[in-house]
Amino acid sequence: MVVDIIHPAVANLSKDEVRDKLAKMYKVDKEVVFCFGFRTQFGGGRSTGFALIYDSLDAAKKFEPKYRLARHGLVEIKKISRKQRKERKNRAKKVRGTKKAKAAAAAKK
Repeated sequence: MVVDIIHPAVANLSKDEVRDKLAKMYKVDKEVVFCFGFRTQFGGGRSTGFALIYDSLDAAKKFEPKYRLARHGLVEIKKISRKQRKERKNRAKKVRGTKKAKAAAAAKK
């Protein structure tokens, strides 16, 4: 759904506050409300964004992208260091065909 917020006295609202308000309006748990893409209009006082409300937390975990789940603390994204990624890429460049996967797997160990 598209969410329009009028906030004349405040610069902008946090997504957490928007989630609280939407959860209260639609009588659902705050965990199943996902807000994103908010833009404040020039001059302030009004913001527009998107929100999704799921039936359950399982449905949210199934359909929401991983990065949005990570924002809510529902999924932990493991980030490999930049140097390790580059070394793995360069190791894979030295071999051809199906051996590339083996070179990449060897880097993971």
